Amino acid sequence: MLQEQPVNKIVEPSGTVISSITNEFLTFRLGEEEYGIEILKVQEIRGYDAITQIANAPDFIKGVVNLRGIIVPILDMRIRFRLGNANYDQFTVVIILNVTGRVMGIVVDGVSDVINLGSEHVKPAPGLGAVIDTEYIMGLGTVDERMLILIDIEKMMSSSDMGLIEKGIN
Repeated sequence: MLQEQPVNKIVEPSGTVISSITNEFLTFRLGEEEYGIEILKVQEIRGYDAITQIANAPDFIKGVVNLRGIIVPILDMRIRFRLGNANYDQFTVVIILNVTGRVMGIVVDGVSDVINLGSEHVKPAPGLGAVIDTEYIMGLGTVDERMLILIDIEKMMSSSDMGLIEKGIN
């Protein structure tokens, strides 16, 4: 018999769920750093497979895959974040995302786990001026001794240099 687990969510009279107490993030590695994206944007996690390259695509777009009849663009986050050349091995995975109805995949070095971060564990992104673009960073999460860079994947994918989703769509 399954036991019900306590859930840190508030249900309003209209039936909408508010996740103001805890946010869940899928954590993944790129090089030595750990990143997090909202778990609600994640559709599935797959091993790195053969990708069909597209001519004249930006270098961070590895190509496309056919995912059960849907053509999905695949982006390499290591290249996008200028972290050097990616080594594709048995730990390399593709995280399939659904961002505002658009399905896309991101290649990462490995997936760590799913964590709950309360607001007390999330700090705002540091103001680094024009030196480093922090527009896509939601904040920095801390869990024990780990520091996570929390990515606003929707903002990143709708940016002018990516252009994968339309701005202003909710």
